[in-house]
Amino acid sequence: MDMDETSTEVQSVDELMQRITEAYDSLPRQLKSVATYIEQHRSSVMMDRTSDIAGACDVHASAVVRFAQRFGFSGFSDLQAVFRQAYAGGSGSQQSYQQRIRKLIDEKAGEASGVSVAREFIAASRTGLDELEAGLDDEQFEAAVEMLSQAENIYVIGVRRSFALASYIVYALQHTCKRVHLVSGFGGMFREQIRSVKKGDVVVVISFAPYGKETQYCVRAAQHHGAKTLVITDSQLSPLARHANASLFVKEGSAFAFRSLTSTICLCQALFIALAYRLQLNVEESKETGGYDD
Repeated sequence: MDMDETSTEVQSVDELMQRITEAYDSLPRQLKSVATYIEQHRSSVMMDRTSDIAGACDVHASAVVRFAQRFGFSGFSDLQAVFRQAYAGGSGSQQSYQQRIRKLIDEKAGEASGVSVAREFIAASRTGLDELEAGLDDEQFEAAVEMLSQAENIYVIGVRRSFALASYIVYALQHTCKRVHLVSGFGGMFREQIRSVKKGDVVVVISFAPYGKETQYCVRAAQHHGAKTLVITDSQLSPLARHANASLFVKEGSAFAFRSLTSTICLCQALFIALAYRLQLNVEESKETGGYDD
């Protein structure tokens, strides 16, 4: 039996995904396919049949079982139980806003005041910020700033809940000397808005599971035309991150099954400020060498 060498019981989805990420490069091709499927279908994997996952990954059902055993589970149903515990009862991302509010009302049984709800959500956001600071990859952040500073054009894409974040980045970057474009998709024109991207440009992508198909298309288009990509996402297994030129990872705090945007907006603001600082330094250096007109 191909059991994982570690026998420590997995306690959460995040812990499991971290183990999968660390082992991903060493996995056989078939198990890599299963890993990618699980990453992209976190909220539904608890209900999927082994045969359905095998079919989607173009592998034999036994490969799905071997995948679970690789990470210390006796079978795939045991792995599914980790997701079931995390997402069952309404905490899955696919649950409607109305259902999540209904769950909150049922859990609080009329005891929650508006202030107590606010404080709990603020506390969750604060936890997310602490995790962002602790997990910030200095090397990747510096690479992102350098890449943006060298870009001829900067395209920014984010859909659904990420759209507000993409809009903010565009607003902030327009205070620099850079040419910045929001790939809004208005009128369904994602393809038309990204078609002019070229070598020397940077595409900034903001996307979280389950990763919008529009965003994935824009990343493929950028890579096809030789542009660089900066991805802000939630996992190293994200289909957007694995081939990006730079990746920044952020896990939002959540309360009442609602995920905050606090950590991501903080990361975006930090990225803008660091870039603006770098660009101004470049201007100052040009002045000192006589290459900038007074």
